Amino acid sequence: MSSSHQGNSIWKPRIRSEEGYCMPITVRPTKLDFGIAHMIARHSNPSVERAAGFLTWGADENVLCGLAIVGWHWAHRRRSSPAQRRVSNHLLLTSLAAASLPHLLKRVFDQRRPDRRTVRGHLHGIPFSGRPLDAFPSGHAVHLGALASAASELPRAPRNAVWVMSGGVALTRIVLLAHWTSDVLCGFGIGIGIERFARYLTGFGRATGA
Repeated sequence: MSSSHQGNSIWKPRIRSEEGYCMPITVRPTKLDFGIAHMIARHSNPSVERAAGFLTWGADENVLCGLAIVGWHWAHRRRSSPAQRRVSNHLLLTSLAAASLPHLLKRVFDQRRPDRRTVRGHLHGIPFSGRPLDAFPSGHAVHLGALASAASELPRAPRNAVWVMSGGVALTRIVLLAHWTSDVLCGFGIGIGIERFARYLTGFGRATGA
């Protein structure tokens, strides 16, 4: 895994090509990102990677958007209470936004995935994930941040369960070297922001009930 850019700044300014089009902004990993990725590449094994690969499906955009659509359809077909419909509207809007925004950001930012910077890691079972320059931000983490934020309206036990699950699944993206640690942290924060903004549109979480 190359570390030639560890001493450089994280952000590379946008440049303009000869045709006048703005090129993507290059996001560089931090020293901590490199350190964590090196450790995983050295110590992982195929069993760990297979388990992480299975668990990471819990935050796949197709899975979560599909569940949100089913929940919305169920709530509206059954003529559920206004509170239940509000929850289903909120989860659907949040899921669609969390699925769309990372794709837009990946068109603006370029960052090489850590799994493309290692040979040792692949000998230890680490797979290739997605397109090489789509590390930033982690789309899975965006969904997980939004889910964890929405769960703050739940009673203590299920809320904590969702938080633990969200954190655990987010870690799989790092273990798989699909993303740098900073990609996952930024994605999680973006997801929280999406969910909080969506509340202004759906009325979710207001004093009148979720």
